[in-house]
Amino acid sequence: MVRAVVQITLFGLLLTLVTTQPNKDDWDIYSFHINSTVTSRYATTVITSRVANRMEESKEIEFHVRIPKNAFISKFRMFMDGQVYDGVVKAKEQAQQQYTQAVSRGQSAGLVSSVGRTLEEFKTSVTVAAHKKVTFELTYEELLKRKLGKYELQIHARPMQPVKDFKVDVYIHDTASISYIEVKGDLSTEALANAITKTHTDKQAWVYFYPTEEQQKTCGSCGNEGMNGDLVIVYDVNRDTSLGHITSSSGYFVHHFAPSSLPRIPKNVVFVIDQSGSMHGRKIEQTRIALIHILNDLKEDDYFGLITFDSSIFHWKRKLVQATKRNLESAKNFAQNIKDRGATDINSAVLEGARMLNANPRETSASILILLTDGDPTTGVTALKTIQSNAREAIGGKFPLYCLGFGFDVNFDFLKTMSLQNNGVARRIYEDSDADLQLKGFYEEVATPLLTDVTMIYLGGTNLTQTNFSQYYNGSEIVVAGQITDNSLDTFIPQVVAISGNRKMIFSDSNATVESTGAMSEDRIQRVWAYLTVQQLLEKELQSSETEKEKVKKEALELSLKYSFVTPLTSMVVTKPPGENTDVLHKPKEGETPELELGLVQAYQKASSPRLIGGTSVISRVHSHGYSHSPKAPRNRVMMHRKPPLIGGSRDFQLPHISGLLLQGGFDAQISRFDNLPAPTVIASSPILANDYDDDVQNAVAVTTSSLIDEDESLPATATSVPLVHRFLLKTENQSLPLCFDVTGNMGLKLLHQPSRELSINGELDSEEKGGFSRIVIHFRTDQYVEIDTREIIVHDGQRAIHHTGEDLITAGSVTVIKRQNEVDVAAGDIRIVILLQEKSGIEFLWPVLRQKSSDNSTEGILVLKPAVYQEVQQTPLTKLIINDQEIDVTRSRAVDYSIIFPPTLDCWLMSAESALQRPLDDFIVSQI
Repeated sequence: MVRAVVQITLFGLLLTLVTTQPNKDDWDIYSFHINSTVTSRYATTVITSRVANRMEESKEIEFHVRIPKNAFISKFRMFMDGQVYDGVVKAKEQAQQQYTQAVSRGQSAGLVSSVGRTLEEFKTSVTVAAHKKVTFELTYEELLKRKLGKYELQIHARPMQPVKDFKVDVYIHDTASISYIEVKGDLSTEALANAITKTHTDKQAWVYFYPTEEQQKTCGSCGNEGMNGDLVIVYDVNRDTSLGHITSSSGYFVHHFAPSSLPRIPKNVVFVIDQSGSMHGRKIEQTRIALIHILNDLKEDDYFGLITFDSSIFHWKRKLVQATKRNLESAKNFAQNIKDRGATDINSAVLEGARMLNANPRETSASILILLTDGDPTTGVTALKTIQSNAREAIGGKFPLYCLGFGFDVNFDFLKTMSLQNNGVARRIYEDSDADLQLKGFYEEVATPLLTDVTMIYLGGTNLTQTNFSQYYNGSEIVVAGQITDNSLDTFIPQVVAISGNRKMIFSDSNATVESTGAMSEDRIQRVWAYLTVQQLLEKELQSSETEKEKVKKEALELSLKYSFVTPLTSMVVTKPPGENTDVLHKPKEGETPELELGLVQAYQKASSPRLIGGTSVISRVHSHGYSHSPKAPRNRVMMHRKPPLIGGSRDFQLPHISGLLLQGGFDAQISRFDNLPAPTVIASSPILANDYDDDVQNAVAVTTSSLIDEDESLPATATSVPLVHRFLLKTENQSLPLCFDVTGNMGLKLLHQPSRELSINGELDSEEKGGFSRIVIHFRTDQYVEIDTREIIVHDGQRAIHHTGEDLITAGSVTVIKRQNEVDVAAGDIRIVILLQEKSGIEFLWPVLRQKSSDNSTEGILVLKPAVYQEVQQTPLTKLIINDQEIDVTRSRAVDYSIIFPPTLDCWLMSAESALQRPLDDFIVSQI
């Protein structure tokens, strides 16, 4: 992971070169939030770091994160001394000219980039005055690609020091139901496992990661500099229709096509393996291991060929043979004896592989040519364009060519262009201990063809992205976006035509509906279209003739500027405070080394003075496969006004597209309510609320309050007084529905009690119908407690009371309280609780959410109830559940989960409190909170 850096295919790196590295001991990262929102497989992630200079003099403060390589950075901002320093996307030449002029004026300039397997690095710094603060905000976006039957969202956490207020919030919403969700990565194991909470409903899922400051020092990938590792959110969706899912908004559509339950197509595959001298040692050894594993995976109805090459061609067999047990054993013996030697004749090897496939056509099969090499051609035909032309002519569009480049000595652009010209892709294989697994993993992606000659047809559609695909593989997905002519869904008819074995298949559905995303994703679908279009234009440029290149490049540049994408054709210029240095943010090319790029900077710097004056910073991209949203678009800003605010103070607050998570992270904010902003599909409109739970770990409780009246019922014009009712939701693990029960009256409840720490957290239910908690009190020592309501936080110490309405960190005894506009974070030992400010029909209330449960088993209270386990017994007219061998009458009802800022409505089994709790309700009632 030394090379690795965060997975954002967009943009490069912003780093100021200084004579000495900033000393991280001089500043305090007091808040570090990562908020990621995934809507219809498109992720927007915002990293927000708030840093304070605690020293008596100005200090250089650094922002250093890693982002996914397959994403676009869409925004970078700095907030300092009441000023916002924004980035502006310009044509690359224009931005580079501005940068060069800055250098020639004697300003210091820096450019650093690095590329890893999945991550790229973003790094910048700024000078902050003594006892002042700066907020960095980086936004990046990516379209998640389905591989091997799953989507993966990678989040890299590396704040550079343990942080009191560290959290990751992930929200996933899809038009299809989510079939499963898992959390993997080196930050999901051992000491950090109980810091993860996940929630999953039909079409929505939430993942929270809230490690304590102590955990950030002691986990396997942690240390004195805090965490350094990945959280990987893995999920997939159900596919109810063979036509796939089509979503539209504002005249644009995106079509996700991934049919399942299709018979596999037998394949013809030829492996072309480089055995030249440069493959010596570990490379050739790992290639042998991977090849033997791959041969073991071939099916008996597959046909295959195997050739190796250096300056000559070596055949295992001169024609394709069936993958019988006998043939496979013979091929594995051949693979085991591959030896490195000689030069590299790529041209002859590729042509021979193509000849073998062309000589053995099978109408009911799918053909694949796979090339593995670690270097440039050194013998035979060595002109790269000639080799590409020869390969293209020999293959003739009949099958894809996949090129695997082993290590960094290979000309990856050459392999990529040759693959693209032949309907394939290129993949770098990294020289590491798992190189054989990388090779095998790539093969698995193409091991099971299900369709060939796939054509996506859209009557009533225009400006379409790629619509023809040579093959569709099991576990993958085809994505097409475009515009709907005249925005008329009535005349928009999608259809897919493909070949399955020896028969033609047509995927269509006369009753299919194109699902509209509504205001929530008003420009998101359009951005998916723009992203795919720019990406494909950049790939087309690689394959185009010199005369066509300029036309393609111009079109890609215009789209990049229109949508504020940082691509190989654009750069982002960031204005910095007067007296600051100039940085260059450069999107590194696959395989490009930092040293090469630093050389460019150093060449500029030779004629310049080392003085630090003035400043702009340029963010440029040399290679991209992603897209980003415009930093100017108002709908990308979620603001919400609430009166009175939970916490005082107001500042700009940049949030991701989906508001639910957003309000939990980012900048201290004056929040304005979403006029143009999308909200989750299901938004609470009933008077119910619920507490959080953890379906994985132990904190599986969800508390919900509500009136007994359902959402679709209305009160009569004149209603008699009814008892005040709050509804609570008790989440379950792997059960069809959660449980819910009602509590009558505005009483005090024991939320959490930990006797060993003398810690108690109690809540007072409000007196409003449809309400929640009016006050929450945290007791941590005799005569010392923290009181929280919707207006302020009060710290009581004996007879003294200190009122807090601003947004800052409060420490009271062993309890740390961090206040924000719409929530309060509470940390006490290994317990972390978030108290959300919720609102229903103009009435505000609090709702506590347990984000991390204590390892102390003596902890008790509403928030730490274990998930309910029951057996469902179907009876007429009533349904019964069996819990702990007791039969309980239940009715189906609903509750809204208020543990989430924009709560989903959940169906639930309604029962008595005693039945749900399996103990008397009185055990949770306190006379004084």
